[in-house]
Amino acid sequence: MRFDGWITGIGTSSGTRLVVGHWARSPFGPFSDVMIERPDGHRLLLAPTRETADFIAGTYTFDEVRVVPVGVDVVGRAWTVRASALRLHFVTGRRGLVGLLLRVVPGSLAARPAWAEAVALPARVLLGVSTCGAAGRGRYEWYGARDVRPVGRAAAVFEGRDLGLLASVLPPVRFGFSSTPRKPCVVGVTVTVSLESGNGAQTRPGGRGSSRTG
Repeated sequence: MRFDGWITGIGTSSGTRLVVGHWARSPFGPFSDVMIERPDGHRLLLAPTRETADFIAGTYTFDEVRVVPVGVDVVGRAWTVRASALRLHFVTGRRGLVGLLLRVVPGSLAARPAWAEAVALPARVLLGVSTCGAAGRGRYEWYGARDVRPVGRAAAVFEGRDLGLLASVLPPVRFGFSSTPRKPCVVGVTVTVSLESGNGAQTRPGGRGSSRTG
């Protein structure tokens, strides 16, 4: 299953960290979702339909799941996210060196699981993230980044509380096998998720131990 879109990771001075998925193309059609980790470690998913909520909760780990309308508006570099009791607004800055390098990689190559495995080491060194790994329910994921822009400023309110100033995504979020980069940013990405095959063997397109090509 392949998802094309953007992942935004933002930290706040209150200790709450936010991860926004904004998907232009997916097996469920276009949609957006928000993952929230509170300072006490409570992990919350906001997803727009039961179908998307079930899939995401089956791939990642949460303490609470809410099915609520999730809307994302993008005007130039300004993003506005509305999801039930969450209001988030942020503005992206200019691409740095990593973003410029990613833009050179052809999209068809960046989307391949083999590419995500090939760049796993530099991604860990430069961004502090993992590009492939095991997920929930026997699933396996590959993240193929195509672009990255820094978040220059942000403001967020959740359940009536101002979450404070923009901050690093620390401590790392604990939804899955990898966190987002420490510095708040928006990453253009293709995410490939393999599902467990009928005989119980993992389906890992292009990866070691694949039972078939996805």
